[in-house]
Amino acid sequence: MKLQKQLPVALAVMAALCSGNALAQEFTQEQIDAIVAKAVDKALAERQEKIDAAIAKKADVINEPESPAQSPDMAIPFGVKFSGYARYGAQFQAGDQKFVGVDGSYNGSSAIGRLGNEGNGGEFQLSKAFKGDNGAIWDVNVMIDHWGDEVNLKKAYAGVTNILESNPNAYLWAGRDFHQRPQQGINDYFWMNHDGQGGGVKNFDIGGVQFDVAAVAAVESCSPEIMNDEGNPSRITCTGGSGTGDKGNYAITSKVHGMKVGPLDLELYANYGFDSKAVESDDRLKAWQGGVVLSHTGDNGVNKLIARYSDNSDNSVYNKTDDLTTIYASFEGLHRFTQQAQVEYLLAWHDYSNDSDNRDDRRNYNAIVRPMYWWNDVHSTWLEAGWQRVDYDQGGDNHGWKLTLSQNISIAMGPEFRPMLRFYVTGGEVDNERTARVNGTNDETLDSFNVGAMWEAWF
Repeated sequence: MKLQKQLPVALAVMAALCSGNALAQEFTQEQIDAIVAKAVDKALAERQEKIDAAIAKKADVINEPESPAQSPDMAIPFGVKFSGYARYGAQFQAGDQKFVGVDGSYNGSSAIGRLGNEGNGGEFQLSKAFKGDNGAIWDVNVMIDHWGDEVNLKKAYAGVTNILESNPNAYLWAGRDFHQRPQQGINDYFWMNHDGQGGGVKNFDIGGVQFDVAAVAAVESCSPEIMNDEGNPSRITCTGGSGTGDKGNYAITSKVHGMKVGPLDLELYANYGFDSKAVESDDRLKAWQGGVVLSHTGDNGVNKLIARYSDNSDNSVYNKTDDLTTIYASFEGLHRFTQQAQVEYLLAWHDYSNDSDNRDDRRNYNAIVRPMYWWNDVHSTWLEAGWQRVDYDQGGDNHGWKLTLSQNISIAMGPEFRPMLRFYVTGGEVDNERTARVNGTNDETLDSFNVGAMWEAWF
């Protein structure tokens, strides 16, 4: 409507400023309506292209604040680029749990649903690109994060492309980086994660197929723990400050991408983990894992099937457990019914099995659905329902549900667009029957009712 009001005024001003015959020219209402309709159609088409591009971007299996490999024809931006991801807000707890989480969950920091169920923090990055006289494109990147009491250096690396005459798109890098951490958004799960320091090459072209390979090391002073009482319940994370040296856990990672199987995009992962003599000989282990991703992007959304098998490890070959076998499989997607009505969804299954000690063997089942409706460019209402069950081989299970209603204010229409202001209410219930039995307590049911406001952005 605003555009329709402004265009006739603009046309009138233009006519008044013109000389000679142009001053005598009169626009009929039909001509004005035709011009307005054409302009509106053009604006809507441009907007639809942006929305379609954002949906296509969700087909990428990597969803993280990671600097992409630069292309040889890239125009070097002036100055330093500032990017990252952050969320901060306040949440009032009126029930037993501030964040709804089922004990024993390993597949996602918010495996029962992320909306209105995550803590505060952020990752802030500075990047600078250079172009040499020989045409090589360099970039230097530094990132800090704030997910706890400490601020850590998460990235400090450099990369270069257009340096190999036979493979100009190959991107060589070395330093400390987020590395091979494909993420699922709706349950906030890195189904692989090999952050560390080392070096490698990305986008090496082999007959039209892209190949990534790297050798990386876990950073010292990283202590993997299950954070039951933190903002992300049951999340396996690293505690303590990050040092500057290697911890002694290493990985060779590889990915093949850019492949097509009919209408589907195919990606393959293969990783191998080993230890140096910095690790006590009795504790040295080897591990490997493989993964496959099939995704399809259509006019109305995207669907993705993920499968991963790990031997002596779970989602990272850094962290090894003898005789452990894990399998993870999930189906997720986004469907757009109309421009204003969309839904995201995820089904996941995770099997954790240890042949030498089966006391903690279990299977995780997850289901999350998030319908979303945009009232206009700015305001939207989201509803997220989540369910999870952790079924133990030896005695009982833990299970729960969560429901969140969120009213949002955002920069544009679509779940991909940030920044966003979010005002929400979350309810849920968790029955940790198995945990109570092991601990010998009767306090197994936890109710949740939380009200919060949060700012979230990636930039």
